[in-house]
Amino acid sequence: MKFTLTIVLIFGISGALFAQSPGNVLERDTKVRADTNKLLDLIDVGRRLLHIRIRKPEQTEGKSVYFSALPFSNQVPGGGTALVTSTTAGFYLGDRADTYISRVTFTPYWNFKQRYGLPIRSSIWLPRNRWVITGDTRLMIYPQYTWGLGRQYKQDEKLLVNYSYIRFYQQALKRLARGFFMGVGYHIDYRANVRTNADEALLADYTKYPYGTGQKIDSYSSGLSFNTLFDTRNNSFNPLDGYYVSLQYRLNPVFLGNKNQWSSLYLDFRKYIRFDPTRERQNMLAVWSYLWKVIGNKVPYLDLPSIGWEDYNRSGRGFDQNRFRGRNLLYVETEYRRDITNNGFLGFVVFANANTVSGPKSTFLLSWNPGAGAGLRIKMNKKSGTNIALNYGFSKGYSGVKLTLGEVF
Repeated sequence: MKFTLTIVLIFGISGALFAQSPGNVLERDTKVRADTNKLLDLIDVGRRLLHIRIRKPEQTEGKSVYFSALPFSNQVPGGGTALVTSTTAGFYLGDRADTYISRVTFTPYWNFKQRYGLPIRSSIWLPRNRWVITGDTRLMIYPQYTWGLGRQYKQDEKLLVNYSYIRFYQQALKRLARGFFMGVGYHIDYRANVRTNADEALLADYTKYPYGTGQKIDSYSSGLSFNTLFDTRNNSFNPLDGYYVSLQYRLNPVFLGNKNQWSSLYLDFRKYIRFDPTRERQNMLAVWSYLWKVIGNKVPYLDLPSIGWEDYNRSGRGFDQNRFRGRNLLYVETEYRRDITNNGFLGFVVFANANTVSGPKSTFLLSWNPGAGAGLRIKMNKKSGTNIALNYGFSKGYSGVKLTLGEVF
């Protein structure tokens, strides 16, 4: 009953927020490239193949909505494949000369059994970037593998954990200076009926961790966050240059429904370096790093920092999601991006990453887990800069292919 009521409440609030929001876009510190006539995307290819002529001139005030949709089958955490439909919408709620592009992403998946997910993520920039409002709402029914803490277990010693998951994150930040924002947020992580299979080990015995690992329990975390953001990227779909730095402190007090009080700190840094800013062709280096740590001795196991569980679940290419978990996690990644064709239709990336966590058999900052890989890019929508991203990643004991809309970071 509690799980059902939480679903109704969260999606009701989300609907009200979207219905009442007049628009949202952060102030733009660098102009987005407006002239896309020289570029080519899949929409152009379709028009040429079908001989479709567009007579209406392009609007320049930035009010258009740019959709990208991609149905595909993909591997999902916990094993097996699922039918995934990724849809993104990019739009401006103000003059594109001083307002960032807003973004809404809906990526439902289903494996034709009793496993599905309904994630909706949004980043809305109000006119002149006066406010930015971000949201992350998810309903997921699925099993996932876990490997305990640190390097407690090897790749093939994983344990399958079943549960239903609801996430509801909402944050509102106000611009205080050029590119600089501060604000607050509210966060719910609710995992219902956490359990392992009858013929496998209990989660508490497997992890040797006493909090949030009981059989058939509910794990509930509710907290307030205090956030700062410095963002000078021109486009979150496919950044060409600029910085992104965010700092979040989340407090989960007992009076908000938590069994024990605990808190977390999350610091995210990204830098985009173009080697030839005067040319339209992409030739750049992107760098990403984040530090995630928890404060308090009684943090639920599934709320501990874990690879692939940061805000957008994009970290750890070349690793299974959840492969490394601990009280402290540091992640670093660098990626070289380059166009193959002059019109930007095709491109490629090569990347390398590494992470370090605290826990058994793993010393934070001393024990590192490296990964690497490469990917192909196909321009889906040149107006929003959205790419189809096909990535192959590998690490010790694992390799995999992932298909997404938009750049990983």
